Amino acid sequence: MGFFDTILFPFKWVVSWIMVSFHDVLTWLGMDAASGVTWTLAIIGLVLVIRAALIPVFVKQIKAQRGMQALQPDMKKLQAKYKGKTDQLSRQAMGQEQMALYKEHGTNPFSACLPMLIQMPFFFSLFQVLSGVAKANQETKGIGAMTHDQVAQFDSATIFGARLSDALLPSMQGGNLTFAIAALSIVMIVAMIASQFITQKQIMSKNMSEEAMQGPFMRQQKMMLYVLPLVFGIGGVNFPIGVLIYWTTTNLWTMGQQFFVIRRMPTPGSPAYKEYQKRREAKGLPLLGASKKTVVEEAVEEIPEAKGQRSQPQRKNRKKK
Repeated sequence: MGFFDTILFPFKWVVSWIMVSFHDVLTWLGMDAASGVTWTLAIIGLVLVIRAALIPVFVKQIKAQRGMQALQPDMKKLQAKYKGKTDQLSRQAMGQEQMALYKEHGTNPFSACLPMLIQMPFFFSLFQVLSGVAKANQETKGIGAMTHDQVAQFDSATIFGARLSDALLPSMQGGNLTFAIAALSIVMIVAMIASQFITQKQIMSKNMSEEAMQGPFMRQQKMMLYVLPLVFGIGGVNFPIGVLIYWTTTNLWTMGQQFFVIRRMPTPGSPAYKEYQKRREAKGLPLLGASKKTVVEEAVEEIPEAKGQRSQPQRKNRKKK
């Protein structure tokens, strides 16, 4: 077992155990244990468990992204301050001030990628489990928490005529490509890319403030808009159909999650925030900014001078002789 396999071993066991648990429950409910539909629902159940566990991380991601957008004006001033200065001391000072800004706003440039980075070990583990099913079946052994009988069931399970362990490019190279494998793989790859693109696009068009859209944070978002779908599109031809189902499902979860955030918790200053304010106004609810103003006004009214009470005389400093 190599170093990479050693690191992924506990993740492979967790991934396979969750799948087997959902599979056992669905079988207990009367579904066919060897059916591709049963194993597909088990993969979807795996997505639901992992993404539900990542909700606290997603909340931290939102806060970090808001912090990145809030510091854009200060970041512009910092860049203008050190513009044209290429010496080592200036670069070091600029880096220190940038870190201070990140600390002040409680964020960092890599916060937007945190949920994806946490998912990657589970994704690679699932890839190894599903791509190793055929070999494990031939060697009559299990994978992780899956017994050999379950491995054999999964290896023979089909959906729309294609096995969940089949992949587009390996099937082409091995001469085993069928219309069902090609059609289902292409449909899943397109769905995976489209859901990834739509999610990122709605963030850029609706949930970014004007300052963020003019700053370096926008360049990062544009890169993610085109690079991530390209990476997954190229890599998708090597993914087993079961992995494509997993990643498409998790992308759909992300898309729905972002839709909820944009509608209910929009970024201040963004187009979605203005629409949210209009909806509150139409319902007769106070605007978000008005609540803070009310608190300030109430605090001012509690000051004695504001209520017409006589102000107490203040002691004047005497001049020293």
